[in-house]
Amino acid sequence: MSEMTVVALDAMGGDNAPGEMIKGAVEAVRKRSDMKVLLVGKQDLIEEALAGYTYPKEQIEVVHASEVIETAEPPVLAIRRKKDSSLVKAMQLVKNKEADALVSAGSSGAILVGGQVLVGRIPGVNRAPLAPLIPTAKGMSLLIDCGANVDARPAHLVQFAKMGSIYMEHVIGKKNPTVGIVNIGAEEEKGNALVKETFPLLKACKDINFVGSVEAREIPSGAVDVVVCEAFVGNVILKLYEGVGATLIRKVKDGMMATLRSKIGALLVKPALKATLKDFDASEYGGAPLLGLNGLVVKTHGSSKAKEVCNSIIQCTAFKEQQISEKIRISIEAASEEKKED
Repeated sequence: MSEMTVVALDAMGGDNAPGEMIKGAVEAVRKRSDMKVLLVGKQDLIEEALAGYTYPKEQIEVVHASEVIETAEPPVLAIRRKKDSSLVKAMQLVKNKEADALVSAGSSGAILVGGQVLVGRIPGVNRAPLAPLIPTAKGMSLLIDCGANVDARPAHLVQFAKMGSIYMEHVIGKKNPTVGIVNIGAEEEKGNALVKETFPLLKACKDINFVGSVEAREIPSGAVDVVVCEAFVGNVILKLYEGVGATLIRKVKDGMMATLRSKIGALLVKPALKATLKDFDASEYGGAPLLGLNGLVVKTHGSSKAKEVCNSIIQCTAFKEQQISEKIRISIEAASEEKKED
């Protein structure tokens, strides 16, 4: 058996905590014998819920935390004041190397602040971006950044492109992934000041496969493997993606139930349609890693159910096995040395 991957799960974070968090943890250890989950939260509630499941006992451990960081709390104050919260204790486990990764569906702001302050950035990394996988016609692409840095500078976007390329190649298995910067046109001279300044920097990078601009309408077709943008744009793309996807699925279902003929047709196409829609189910891809930290921090949707929690936990094994943090560290150090020589 390969070396155990230890994942600290914030059992109290998210709209469906702790029930769906615990269920997701149980599903994960049932699927993988090479991982252990540390359920961090209110011990009595967690143990009561666990009593209803059959699972390999040695693969789940409860770590008591008496406090919970609520979504509406100011992130910085919450991290400072609630030292015994499930999120802070889980991050401390990663910081102290007692866990390889953290998974949480809790407050996005607290996860971003805690990740950078408690777990800490890799030396040389200017900003840590959130990077979710999004479904496309060709499989999946990485959207980086989708919510962590709304005032990014060109140098930050260059680092995002490098970290995203490393993740896609070594975790997803996409060799020499293509990289594109989100723009309002294909021409190099188009875009706002940030895009215009970043474009030539990406073009000059020898360690990424930069192919130029990518328009928003090209993203769902899988035009590039790594979609680079600052967080404001990325978050708009992600939310629109989710909204349009949910609306289309609902409209298709409504159309199929409209008449007797359409209902009969629905029965015939149901297996093929189900398989297709599964490819566009965001929960299949797990959560969004916060790249560039000394350990892995994964943010899942606040409304995550067990399936997404389970997939988020399991994706941590590939991150550890491929030593992504170390590969990012080496890439950043090499870029720093190159800059000194210039």
